[in-house]
Amino acid sequence: MAAHLSIQERDRIAQLHHQGHEQKEIAEIIGRSPSTISRELRRNGTGQSYFAAQAHERAATRRRERPITRKMDNPELNEAVREGLAQGWSPEQIVGYLKRNPEGPSISGKSIYTWIGQDEYSEHWRSFLRRRGKRPSRRKKPTPPGAPIDGRPEVIEQRLRLGDFEGDTILGPPGTGGLVTLVDRKSRYTIIIKIQSKEADHVQRKIRDRLKELDPERRRSITFDNGTEFARCSRLEKHLQLELYYAKPGCPYQRGTNENTNGLIRQFFPKGTDFRDVSHHDVRQVENLLNTRPRQCLDWKTPAEVFFEDSTPDDCI
Repeated sequence: MAAHLSIQERDRIAQLHHQGHEQKEIAEIIGRSPSTISRELRRNGTGQSYFAAQAHERAATRRRERPITRKMDNPELNEAVREGLAQGWSPEQIVGYLKRNPEGPSISGKSIYTWIGQDEYSEHWRSFLRRRGKRPSRRKKPTPPGAPIDGRPEVIEQRLRLGDFEGDTILGPPGTGGLVTLVDRKSRYTIIIKIQSKEADHVQRKIRDRLKELDPERRRSITFDNGTEFARCSRLEKHLQLELYYAKPGCPYQRGTNENTNGLIRQFFPKGTDFRDVSHHDVRQVENLLNTRPRQCLDWKTPAEVFFEDSTPDDCI
C-alpha cells in the first residue's frame, strides 16, 4: 500500500498545478501514479484551485473521522487464521485457502503478518512460522546485459571521432532526483540532463529526448555503467541507432572521462544536493560553463569548439 502524500509532496503538486502541468506530468515528476494525483486534486482541491496546506488538513480530517476497521476483528476470519497458523500454514497459504470460498471473508498475507507482530501473543504465533516470520531476501535481477566494453571498436578506444559518449548519473538523497551526465570521449563535450528519479523508463526517455537534438554523426555510441537506471537504454539502439556498451561492474576507470567530469559537476552540485530545488536552467548553465572552458588536452580549445568544429588533435587522451 502506498504511503499517504506528505505536505512536501502536496506543496510540489500545488506548484506544478499552478504552473499548468498536466496530471500525468505531475505524477512523473513526484514519482506517484496518475490516479493518485487525479484523486488528490478531486478530493482535496477547491474547484479549479489546489492549496497544499488546505489539502493536507482535509486529508488529515478525513482520516481522523474515518472509522477504523480491522480485518482480524471478524470472528470467522480470526478463527480461520489462528487455525491455519496452528497447523503450520504460512500466511500466504492461509490467504490462498480462503480465496477458494468467494463468499467467505478474505485477508492479505501482509495483514496477517501485521496482526502477528501486534498481537499480545506475537511470539507464540511467530513460533509456527518458517524463519519465525522473516521473509527470505531476494536477489535483485541483474541489469540486462548489453555489449561488453571489450567489444568497443578501435575508433572509440582511440577517441578518433565525435559522438562516442560515456554515461553515468549523479544522484541526490533518495527521492530528490539527480542528473544524467554524458561526456563525448573525443571533445569532452558534456551533456547534463536533470531527472526526477532513477526509474529506468524515465531515464531512457530523458536521454532519448536530449540526444534527438544532435545530428546523427554526433551521437554514435554510449558506454554506460551497469546501474539499473540504464536497464531500458537498449531502446536507444532502435530509436537513435546508437551503439551501446557497458563497463564491467566495479570498474569506474573504464569510464574515466565521465568520472572526472562528474567530479567537476560536483563542484556546483555537492553531495547531498536536493535536485528538486535545482532548475533546468541551473543545469544548463553549468553545462555551458564546462563546455566553454578551455582544456589543455584540446590545445586550449573549448569542448564546444571541438565538438562542433572537429579540430581536436588525434593524440588527445
